[in-house]
Amino acid sequence: MSSSRAADSALPQAPPVPRSERQPLGAGERGGPGRRRSLITAAAFAGVLPVTAGATTGAAHSPARPTPDTHPDFGPHVTVFDPTMPAADVQAALDAATAAQVANESGTRRYAFLFKPGTYNVDAQLGHYTSVAGLGLSPDDVTINGAVRAEGQPRPGGGDSAPADVWRSAENLAVAPTDGISRWAASRAASLRRVHIRGRLFLLPRQGGFSSGGFIADSVVDGQVVNASRQRCLIRDSAVGSWSDGLWDQVFAGVTGAPEQPFPEQSFPGPSYTALPAGTLSREKPFLYVDSAGRFRVFLPSPRYDAVGASWTGGTTPGSSVPIERFFIARPTDSVRDINRALAQGKHLLLTPGVYRLAESIKVKWSGTVVLGIGFPALVPVGGAVPMKVADVTGVRIAGLLFDAGTTESPALLEVGSRRGRRTDPRDPTSLQDVFFRVRGAGPGRAATSLVVNSDNVLLDHVRAWRADHGTGVGRTVDTAQTGVVVNGDDVLATGLFVEHFPKDDVVRNGERGRTVTVPDALPYDPPDRAAHGRHGSARRAAYEVADTV
Repeated sequence: MSSSRAADSALPQAPPVPRSERQPLGAGERGGPGRRRSLITAAAFAGVLPVTAGATTGAAHSPARPTPDTHPDFGPHVTVFDPTMPAADVQAALDAATAAQVANESGTRRYAFLFKPGTYNVDAQLGHYTSVAGLGLSPDDVTINGAVRAEGQPRPGGGDSAPADVWRSAENLAVAPTDGISRWAASRAASLRRVHIRGRLFLLPRQGGFSSGGFIADSVVDGQVVNASRQRCLIRDSAVGSWSDGLWDQVFAGVTGAPEQPFPEQSFPGPSYTALPAGTLSREKPFLYVDSAGRFRVFLPSPRYDAVGASWTGGTTPGSSVPIERFFIARPTDSVRDINRALAQGKHLLLTPGVYRLAESIKVKWSGTVVLGIGFPALVPVGGAVPMKVADVTGVRIAGLLFDAGTTESPALLEVGSRRGRRTDPRDPTSLQDVFFRVRGAGPGRAATSLVVNSDNVLLDHVRAWRADHGTGVGRTVDTAQTGVVVNGDDVLATGLFVEHFPKDDVVRNGERGRTVTVPDALPYDPPDRAAHGRHGSARRAAYEVADTV
């Protein structure tokens, strides 16, 4: 559906979207072309929090066309705030979620808070499975005077705090911190996307300790970023006032204000900076927003090449938008048959928060299909199924999903393309963004491989595959897996490929001309002996392997 995609009659094509329903940014939007605007997805964990006075939810499962000041039925786990709502009510809802999530690292309670354009005076401290997102066209359309923060949530019983701060996000909003400092000490699978920090940004816990990884994209930090304790970080297509400190690997791609890359002999154990002048290809996630008439749409950003800085600071972000009516809005109670019927009819798919237990695959067949999750919907296979399969077609966008392995081993949790097909287009790649895999999430899980990419020309933008190998009740005989990510396709670009703890190789590249911008990796902690730590009958394994045939 991107304007850059060339038509290909040999590819399966969904029924065309009427021109009146597919608009470039600026057409029908307030401000029009030339004004400073941007968009972002509201992908995040959402939860079972009662809607407080002033927040709105839809009433019908199959929404009618939205009218101003209403929105489709996203279910009971999404709260939408309006700037006319009393600040005390907004704060109360946020505080209730924070308190509920302290002991919920492995639980099912989830929260998503969406802010319509305007100004809010609140302090949003994000716990596990919590996300906040603005619904404007630019991060500056939603301003939070106060805080949006992840500060290193204490774990029940004590212990290190920041490494436990996972599964949360802040997107598409501006933060004006009360004391001039925003804190984001989250670790792993925790995104800052399209955020404007009007001050300094600290990536370390307030109470001490460290954070173990992070991802920042398409953002602007007016002041200094202080990164005294974050071990691994990727920041791309952004701008910072300056950057201070860091541990292990700090990777910058297309970032104005990034530190100069030191000479190799100076880079470890000192500041470990890798600074790329620009990323070769990027494309932001599809995202929900509210147009000038108060109707919900989904925006589809176009690809950027050799980009430097955020996409929204120089004017309109190129792309197109689609009305929410073109989406099948799914609930966890919907059958996979109903979901696949809607996809076969040419609908896009929006998955609302919850756990989807799937005895067969969700099948994405058409070029240009968008599968967007809000509230990090969890897809869990039943009976060894592969939860989702994507055909070998162009321009599919998968964003904001969490795949949890089931109790019966699945050959894979997500398959992109078939081994027989190579029908793709480098001008319109398929993309996976903020897509995460867990072998043992809320319970035991088994999956031979988390992600298999067979298609050519695929963009992996913040993908994390993780097997639990330490903690209570986990282990390689309980949470079985082999390999994290296998890439068979050619010309696959990964920006932020976080893969950890798989007994065999973590990442295997079998395709030609693959590129990776940082692969933060952790080897398994639980091999019983040297032989078990190896593979292929030897005592060696790879964090990142490129096949001999490549």
